[in-house]
Amino acid sequence: MKRFDQPALTYLSLEEIEIILSAPDQSTWSGRRDRALLATMYNTGARVSEIVALKCMDMENKQCASLLLHGKGRKERVIPIWKKTSITLRQWLSQIDQQPQCPLFPNRYGKAMTRSGVEKQLQAAVAVACESSPSIRNKKVSPHTLRHTTAMHLLQAGVDLSVIALWLGHESITTTHGYMQADIEMKRQALSKMKEPHDVDVRFKPSKEVFAFLDAL
Repeated sequence: MKRFDQPALTYLSLEEIEIILSAPDQSTWSGRRDRALLATMYNTGARVSEIVALKCMDMENKQCASLLLHGKGRKERVIPIWKKTSITLRQWLSQIDQQPQCPLFPNRYGKAMTRSGVEKQLQAAVAVACESSPSIRNKKVSPHTLRHTTAMHLLQAGVDLSVIALWLGHESITTTHGYMQADIEMKRQALSKMKEPHDVDVRFKPSKEVFAFLDAL
């Protein structure tokens, strides 16, 4: 196989993702949708194609305890939803047509959002978030960045790689292993900022009395 350089995985800290999730204006319909949209993307680690394909019937029940994602190759997987995300989704459902085939995240015309539409709304949230978090300005944030962020946060929480692979819908755990390498690099960078301990000279130094005793032999 041809060798090529793999770019470093870009991901956000928990503080950065929280700022982005709170960026959409909750006083508007689109802002409330975007808040639910971004929260779901981070919670599930879903691909953009999986997010825009979501329908109301993909909710497990009215409690929004889990979501059914339709992945690549017609493969489906169920992802549990955090309580906070569940509350956000339930609030959002009350503002849209809840017929089974209706899109979970519609645009203003009631149709499913497009990939470019999701990207546009994410960038709008990032622009607002940059005002209170300068560190986000140095990162290129895309929908896939949220997916990377989910994976990294699961890894840092001690979740096994095989579980993360199932969560993300990876066919092979080899793909997920990239997150392990990225996490090790992050730890290596953290270690480089620490001062190394100095060696302590523990060699035996005889006292004057010992020297005197030796001279008297």
